[in-house]
Amino acid sequence: MFSRRHFLATAGALTALPAIVTSATPRRAPSDTLVLGLIGCRGMGFGDLSNHLNQPGVVCGALCDVDDAILQQRGAEIEARTGKKPALHRDFRALLDDPDIDAVIIGTPDHWHALMMVLACQAGKDVYVEKPMANSIAELDLMVRAARRYNRVVQVGQQQRSGPHWKEVVDFVQSGQLGAIRQVRVWGHYDYGKGLERIANGAAPAGLDYDLYLGPAADQPYNANRLHNGWRHQWAFGGGLLTDWGVHLLDIVLWAMNIDGPPKSVAAAGGIYAYPERAIETPDTLSVLYEMDGYTISWEHFGGIERGLYDRNYGIAFIGNNGTLVVNRDSWEVVPEIGQGAYLIPPFPRKPGSPNNHGLHAADFIEAIKTRRDPACTVEMGRDAAFYAHLGNIAYRTGSRLVWDAAQNRFADNPIADDYLKPAYRKPWSWPNIG
Repeated sequence: MFSRRHFLATAGALTALPAIVTSATPRRAPSDTLVLGLIGCRGMGFGDLSNHLNQPGVVCGALCDVDDAILQQRGAEIEARTGKKPALHRDFRALLDDPDIDAVIIGTPDHWHALMMVLACQAGKDVYVEKPMANSIAELDLMVRAARRYNRVVQVGQQQRSGPHWKEVVDFVQSGQLGAIRQVRVWGHYDYGKGLERIANGAAPAGLDYDLYLGPAADQPYNANRLHNGWRHQWAFGGGLLTDWGVHLLDIVLWAMNIDGPPKSVAAAGGIYAYPERAIETPDTLSVLYEMDGYTISWEHFGGIERGLYDRNYGIAFIGNNGTLVVNRDSWEVVPEIGQGAYLIPPFPRKPGSPNNHGLHAADFIEAIKTRRDPACTVEMGRDAAFYAHLGNIAYRTGSRLVWDAAQNRFADNPIADDYLKPAYRKPWSWPNIG
């Protein structure tokens, strides 16, 4: 994909964080038992760990979370499942310093992904990192450089890359049967996109290291809505529905359409139209238009609404001259166009989706570690999907029609948009030096 060629060497290197081992050599032979550590234990991270523990020869050696209650709960669950209690850490650096850990799963909020992944690579660990791969474009580029510089296997949690029915869809789109594709529509309508009810700031509960939770993000008062179910709607920690669900779906579009570069332009419109009283910074209503060569890609989302196009609350529609292919995780189908009273292509009735994409993705990661091959969703693929999602959010936040300057790795003549490319890390955290 385009990121490997154009963006691999673009992220700047500043002061490195200390106290991380920088060996890039695997600790053990690939045929041995693989010991995993999990950073971020509450939600998707623990689901990822469970899927990996279903694979033969995989054990959990350590858990890490800034919330002691969650950490103790998950530790007890792993002990009940496996008969062995894992090491428990509040600070992820202690987990990375453990020589017995072969690979780590990063299931934290988005603002932590880049720094943790880079430091894990420097510590000689392979990495499964949740999507979106990072919370900014500069961090995405840095992560690609780190994975390749330290020769680590990095799987991004865009598990549809391992799903058989997604491969069928990609093959059908690329077969040309749909005719010339003039638009790809992508949408995600979710109730949780309206955010949580507002609550007052207060004191962090006992057992929660809120300062460590903030990490490199800007200092701000404790509010429960900045954790758990609310962080995705706060710009410091996430990017709303577009970087949550949009990354999954845009990834398939990039794959199916053989997209090998940035869009010609990106524009967006939306706002917090329906729920201004709720604890949300990201838009509850958003439309993004990506201009491509000969077609467009559109994204839309509506927080608080669960009905969507083609009677699916989320999905992709590849709209061609001969017919439209509609797909989500549940199923896919082809709706033919009609010309002169006849179908232009045979109808393709709805076909069920493939189950257990998460499990297949975990199995692929383990096999990639053992064989030292690239996994199903490489850092470049993770970078590209998140890059497109971030472009849409930046277009919305700046009210600009954006054009990407690939040679300079920034926006063309738009310094305001450039300000969103790289976060300023809060001290004592600093941009890692990867050489």
